[in-house]
Formats: sequence, C-alpha cells, structure tokens
Amino acid sequence: MQLSLRQPRTNGHAGILHPYYEGLVAFEYTDGLVRKPNTLLFIGGLGDGLGTVEYLTDLITGVEYTSWSIFSPILSSSYSGWGVGHLGKDIDEIARCVQYVRDYKQGLFGAGKIVIMGHSTGSQDVMHYLSCANPRPRHPVLDKDAAVEPFKRPPVDGAIMQAPVSDREAIDWVIRDGTDRDTPEKMREIYQTTIAHARSNPYEDDDTLDTILPLSVTTRIGYPSSTPVSSRRFLSLASPDSPEKPEEDDMFSSDLIDDQLQKTFGQLRSRRLLGSKLLVLYSGRDQSVPPWVDKELLLKRWSMAAGPDCWNSNSTIIPNASHALSDDDQVEPRRILVERVMSYLEDVEKPPPSAS
Repeated sequence: MQLSLRQPRTNGHAGILHPYYEGLVAFEYTDGLVRKPNTLLFIGGLGDGLGTVEYLTDLITGVEYTSWSIFSPILSSSYSGWGVGHLGKDIDEIARCVQYVRDYKQGLFGAGKIVIMGHSTGSQDVMHYLSCANPRPRHPVLDKDAAVEPFKRPPVDGAIMQAPVSDREAIDWVIRDGTDRDTPEKMREIYQTTIAHARSNPYEDDDTLDTILPLSVTTRIGYPSSTPVSSRRFLSLASPDSPEKPEEDDMFSSDLIDDQLQKTFGQLRSRRLLGSKLLVLYSGRDQSVPPWVDKELLLKRWSMAAGPDCWNSNSTIIPNASHALSDDDQVEPRRILVERVMSYLEDVEKPPPSAS
C-alpha cells in the first residue's frame, strides 16, 4: 500500500492538555469529533518538547480520521532538562503517562491500545522502558532521598523507535573531524579534559547533587549554550569506557558486542512489557550517524538480538531520510515514515488470531 501524504495543518492543532502527574502534562492532539480509544505516545529526543519534531504534524494528519490519537508528554527532561536528566526518571514518568492514558481512555471508550514511539534519544527511553528491570533499580545518588519508589511500568501494546542513534559515536565523529572553531587535535584535548573532570567531580554537596560542567566546554563539544549538562549525564552519553563497559545511554552504538545487545534488545521477550513487535525506522542519511557505521548490518544485529518474536519485519532504513526528517527534501521520506507507522498501528489494533 502506498499512502499519499495529505497536507498537514498549518494553523495549529486542536487538542486537550492532560495533567498526568504532579507538575507534568501531556498534550493530546484531537478535535473530539472521532472516537479514539487507541493512543500513540510520542517521546522526543534531546532538547525536544511540545511540537518540536516537525514530522509529528504528518503523523497527526495521518491518524486524524482513525481510532488513534497522539499524546505528547512533557517530561522533566524535555527541552533543556535533558542535561540533568536520566533514563530511569524518564521511564518512570512515561509509565505514569501510560497509566494515566490507559485509565482515561478506558473510562471514555473501554479497552484500547497504547503504542510508545521515540525519536532520537527518545528511542533510548523506549528501549529502557521495555528492557530495564521492572520496577527499575533505585539510583544510588539521584534516588537517595526520593520519597517515591520507582514506578512499576505497565505493559504497552507496541513500540516504535525512529532514528535510534549513538550519542557516543556522534561525539566521536565531532572529535575525529573537528569543528569550524577547533581542530581534531584540539577537540581530542577538550574531550579528554572534560572526561577527566567529569569523572573526578560527578557529584557535589556530599554526593547529593549533580556537578554541572562549564558551558564553555559543553558548547565546544556541540551541546546548546542554553543547556546545563551534568558530569553524570555527559559520562552516560559519551560512555568513554565503551564498548567494553557501556553507560546507560549507550544502547545503539555499532561496536557493541552481542552480549551487550542481549541486555537491551535481548530482554524484550523476558520483560513482557511489549505486546507486539518492535518497529525500528532508521534514517538513511542521518546527520548524527558517522560514515563508518554499516546501517544494514546494525539493524540485522538488532533484529537477531531481539528475535523474530519481538522484531517487526517492516523495520527499515528509510532512504535519504535525515535525522528528524526536517529538511526541504524530506517529503518522500516523511511519506514512507507515516506509511510504516500507520501500517504498524493498524496491525496492533487487529485482534489476535484465535487459536485453532
């Protein structure tokens, strides 16, 4: 089936703002005219917030006359909060949003389906949600004085990862090539100094607070000047001891051995949090993926680690797709993305085949 991409709205979106947990909200894109018992929960990447991923508008248009609505949750790590965030807190908040949506839609329509979809680093949230122990382990520092235990995550009916890339390999690429300001040699020096500083000063105030790296350093590496980045989160993203000892954020690097992939993709079946199969949509011209990465081989290794029971066969590398499909030449890649997502949602919505 070839889906023709309808023109998205250009004058804003109707919807409902839902307070799903203390201080946190999610926006549901819906005009209330169509019965929508099913939900696609969309999680952006580093720096993203409400409406910052352009292709989401195409998905909103795609589901407009279906039984699906799109929820976009704001997490503590949204916008510039990622610099002091961590995946454990993300999945706690996503779990609370999933539970809220499940209860809310159940009250309106009865039983419905929920699919979680991550863009970029949002894919790390999706994978962590599905593969981490449930409830997750407490963090020795960040959860030390937390009054609330980690939240037991409810199962979801489906999961999609779009542009699941390695932050570590993206950083390595910057260091190898240098920037307009700094040579590769200077970037290597900045990186090594920053790693040493982060390792020696991960926390402060008797190990109760994150230490923030100097903005003058993190901006040289490529992070926004408006985003404070903690030593802990930088070490998680840069993962300097990889591939032997990957940090929490290092899930999608091409040099991770199969044993490491078994700790993420290989846990999808045993955790029993995914009701169908994982759909992966990799971008063929992703600006964050270094040229030495063999994308075809990488997806093949992920599929083998996940196994046929958990890997959706429609997973693909979208030709010419950029990281967020936001360039002027992305009409066709966006059409393919919407087509794959819509087909996946239709499959998730189908009742399971009856036993013969």
